[in-house]
Amino acid sequence: MAMNTRNGFRFTPYEAPEQTPFERLFEIFQELITHTSGDFDEAIDWLRELDKEYELTDDDYTIDDFIEELKAKGYIREEFENGGDESGNGKEGEDRDGKGQISITAKLERLIRQRALDQIFGKLKRHGAGNHKTGKSGQGDEHTGDLREYRYGDGLENISMTESLKNAQVNHGIGSFSLSEDDLVVEDTQYKAQMSTVLMIDISHSMILYGEDRITPAKKVAMALAELITTRYPKDTLDILVFGNDAWPITIKELPYLKVGPYHTNTVAGLRLAMDLLRRKRNTNKQIFMITDGKPSCLRLPDGNYYKNSVGLDDYIVEKCYNMARQARKLHIPITTFMIAQDPYLMRFVRHFTEANKGKAFFTGLKNLGEMIFEDYETNRRKRMK
Repeated sequence: MAMNTRNGFRFTPYEAPEQTPFERLFEIFQELITHTSGDFDEAIDWLRELDKEYELTDDDYTIDDFIEELKAKGYIREEFENGGDESGNGKEGEDRDGKGQISITAKLERLIRQRALDQIFGKLKRHGAGNHKTGKSGQGDEHTGDLREYRYGDGLENISMTESLKNAQVNHGIGSFSLSEDDLVVEDTQYKAQMSTVLMIDISHSMILYGEDRITPAKKVAMALAELITTRYPKDTLDILVFGNDAWPITIKELPYLKVGPYHTNTVAGLRLAMDLLRRKRNTNKQIFMITDGKPSCLRLPDGNYYKNSVGLDDYIVEKCYNMARQARKLHIPITTFMIAQDPYLMRFVRHFTEANKGKAFFTGLKNLGEMIFEDYETNRRKRMK
C-alpha cells in the first residue's frame, strides 16, 4: 500500500530484516532530509506522519528517542539564539529550557553523499579501483609495480636500485662486482590523465511542476558524482553550478540543501559560467554535464535587465544557446545534456544544441539518470585520453 504526500512524493512500506529501531528509522530519515533540502523539522514531521500510518515505532522506542539518538551519534545539533548549543555552551545565565533550532551536521552531510553514491553508483563496488589510466607507459606520475629494462631518457629517480644490484650480481658475480647500463631496471609508471567536470543543475520552477519532484533525483546525482570524484578520482576536479534566472557556483556542502526557486531557465548564463570555470583548469580534459527539464526561457541583457519568454522556443534565446554550444566546441569542451523531459519540441532543441557542440544528449526519465551520467563520465574520459 502506497501513500501519496502533499508534495507528490510516494513512500511505500519497507521492512528491512534484522535492523535496530534506530537503523530502520535512519534509512527513512536520510531520504526525507534529502527531499526536504536539509529541513530537519519538516523531515521529522513527515517521519511522524509515516509513523502514524505504518507504525514504525512502539512504546519502547519513539520518534523522540530517535531524535535523541541522532544527537548522541553526532548527526544533528541544536543551536540556541544566544549562539550556544545543547551542551550548555553559550552566554552565562541564559535560560536553557527553551527549544533551539536543530540542524544536520557535517557528519550527516557526508553520510548522505555516501548514501547517494551507493544508491546510484553502487555497482562500482564490483569493479577494481580503476583510475582512468591511459594506454601509455613511461614517465608518468603513477607507479604500476611493473619492472622493465632501462631505456635512454629514463629518469634516475625511476631506477630500482635493489633490482638493478641483483642483476649486477647475477650478471657479473660478487667477486668482480660492476654495474653497467644493461643491469639497470626501471620501475614503470603510467600516465593518469585528469578530467575537469562541471555539473550544471537546472533549479527553475519547472523542476517541481505538476507534482513531479525532479530536483531531488538531480540533487542525488550531484552528491553521488561529487562523492565519486573526491574519493575515487582525487586528481579529477568537479565544479557544480545551478542556473535559474542567473547562474552561480555552489559547494559540495550545499548540495543537500539545494531548492528550486521561482526562476526561469537561463541556460546561456549557466554555460557561460561553466566555460569560465573550465578555462581556469590547466589540464586538457574538460567536459560539461547539464541536467535540465525545460527549455531556455531567459537571458540577462547588457543593461542588467532580463529578457524572458515562457511561450514556446524563443528564437533569440535559442540562438544564443547555440552560439554558446559552438564556443564550447571551439574550446574542445563537450557538453552532455540530460533532458528530463519528452516534449518533442524540446527534444528537437536539444538535438540541434548537441549538433552545434558535437556533444551528447540523453532523453531520460528519472530512474536511470545517475547510471547514465556515470557511464558517460567514464566513456568521455576513456575517449579523450587516447
